[in-house]
Amino acid sequence: MPDKIQRIKGTNDILPGETEKWQALERVIQTVMMRSAYSEIRTPIFEKTELFARGVGEDTDIVSKEMYSFEDKGGTSITLRPELTAPVVRSYIQNNLQQIAPTTKVWYHGPLFRQERPQKGRYRQFYQFGAETIGSPFPETDVETIGLYWEILTELGISDAVVLKINSVGDEASRETYRQVLREFLRPNLGEMSETSQRRFETNPLRILDSKDPGDKAMTDHAPKLVDYLNESSERHYKSVLELLSSLEIPYEQDDRLVRGLDYYTHTAFEFTSDVLGAQDAVCGGGRYDGLIEELGGGKVPAIGWASGTERLLLVMEALEKSQSLTGLDCYLAIPGDEQRPTATTLIREWRRAGLSCDTDLQRRSLKAQMREANRQNARFVVILGESERKNGSVQLKSMETGAQSEMSIAAALKMMLGQA
Repeated sequence: MPDKIQRIKGTNDILPGETEKWQALERVIQTVMMRSAYSEIRTPIFEKTELFARGVGEDTDIVSKEMYSFEDKGGTSITLRPELTAPVVRSYIQNNLQQIAPTTKVWYHGPLFRQERPQKGRYRQFYQFGAETIGSPFPETDVETIGLYWEILTELGISDAVVLKINSVGDEASRETYRQVLREFLRPNLGEMSETSQRRFETNPLRILDSKDPGDKAMTDHAPKLVDYLNESSERHYKSVLELLSSLEIPYEQDDRLVRGLDYYTHTAFEFTSDVLGAQDAVCGGGRYDGLIEELGGGKVPAIGWASGTERLLLVMEALEKSQSLTGLDCYLAIPGDEQRPTATTLIREWRRAGLSCDTDLQRRSLKAQMREANRQNARFVVILGESERKNGSVQLKSMETGAQSEMSIAAALKMMLGQA
């Protein structure tokens, strides 16, 4: 026999039984987004590599180490999207969305691709959902956008297990002042730091605070705090964000090391983390990126957004036993004999059109086997269509919750299954 073909390392099959949990989460996301007047946007799976090099930053791990890039037949460098903010901004600019409304509020959900080491909750093809609010520079916009994710956590019943960590990286003037201070602090021990941090020392020293290297972390434990070097406007913006979060009773922790891993952030930076995930505890990250749209060829337009790992959020829900199991069928139509199949085919179609989720046997198994299948699919009702019932225009309707079973007309059975009886 030929060898079996296995899936690519770092990818995952989402199987029946799991997809229902994804769908339940997706319904919550969509509901919260719609209530907050966010519209869905869908961008291509691949973009020009230049988009991510310019938008995300060539010094980031994503661009320098993790992207899936290749040349197409026309010689254009193409990259499977490793994140979704830059594609959304590209679409915003290209499609002139600023002409439709002064504030653009969009959300998304889809697959992303990074060639990193696979581990629990992290894959080479993974899924994220997120939101972007484009066009407003004001702190209340930051809070609405952050609050959007908090509402999703609340709807899922897991907000108590997730912590909002927040910081300000200031505007460009504040960051430039702080860069000089941070370099002077790090310079005496630079030779003892990791190779990556030594490289970042000149290009982007703030990223050293984000280093996962134990030695780097120890050397930066007592580094100056960026919030102490914010200019007046940056400090005012950050203070307003914290006050508004408190007014909405959204708890937060100030994290002085939080600078986020992408180059385009300004002012507010934040993460949502959960202890149930272990060391890799982030489930959502985001921040304000007032310079990105201009960097990618648009106008000087302020924006803020976040993205959350779908798989990682599902892991939190599973650990807290909040994952929704199979919702089950409304009815399972059991057919004891072949003569009833033409009638059964018609009934199934009519009941599905009436809004019921229905299934029936396609293997011509015994009635006993069909009842087991109804149990497996967690059906609320089993409808038994025997030969005598077919002739009488009736069915046997059994409640799988109570075990009660009685013969009734097809119309009466439909009403009962629809909850109209």
